[in-house]
Amino acid sequence: MAETKMNVQLIAHTQLSEKFIHSLDYGEFAENPLDDHDVTDGQAVALTAIRTCYSPNKPSEIVAEEGAKYFGSKASDGGAGTDADRLFRMIVRSGHTSTLEHLTFTFAIEGVSRALLAQLTRHRVGFSFSVQSQRYVRMGSDDKIGGFDYIAPDSVKNGDKTFVDDDLDVYDAEGVLARAMKWAQKSYDDLRKLGVPAEDARAVLPQAAATNLVMTANLRSLLEFYSKRKPGKGAQKEITDLAEALRQEVVNVEPWTAQFFEEV
Repeated sequence: MAETKMNVQLIAHTQLSEKFIHSLDYGEFAENPLDDHDVTDGQAVALTAIRTCYSPNKPSEIVAEEGAKYFGSKASDGGAGTDADRLFRMIVRSGHTSTLEHLTFTFAIEGVSRALLAQLTRHRVGFSFSVQSQRYVRMGSDDKIGGFDYIAPDSVKNGDKTFVDDDLDVYDAEGVLARAMKWAQKSYDDLRKLGVPAEDARAVLPQAAATNLVMTANLRSLLEFYSKRKPGKGAQKEITDLAEALRQEVVNVEPWTAQFFEEV
């Protein structure tokens, strides 16, 4: 059993298929509309979805027929970037963001509390979760996991007050939490020794107990999640930290989305 920290890593995200990429070049002398332009796969998918709603061209033809225009010219609204960026801004501001649901991101989220998990899974639309089970992963001190890890909130770690308990032991906030975690671990271990199955012994595990999960979400849902959990919205710091980590992972691979996270 030990205190642990959050780790968030992007596992996968939307990418163009090889067949689609090859279809963009219609001949030896035909220009691939993605050549010579710094276009991400996500932008190509977004353009395809958005323009399908308004264009006489077929979805498979959108990038080939219209990509050079949108990705190769400056934004006609006077804003930053290309005319594709102008189109993306128009779509987000008009609320036609269902077209952004075609961009998905899969994350490994490690070392978060079960308290955070309860908050996170309230965001159900556009999210998929696969969570480490406390039923099948045994949390005993003598099990492979070596006991459960736990998350200490910053308000606990940064507390500077102390008190003396009935046994004249001096505790600060972090010491109180560590004592509670130790007792929870002992209670779990004792229940298991008494023959209680793991699925029932987990009843004594605290909300601070750490867990791991894989989460997939589309861009529209991530923007909505961020709007509710970003700093300044009154969310608990742990989930605010998660929101920031998710935003950064998305922006790293799809830089054009940064402005939309800033605006929500």
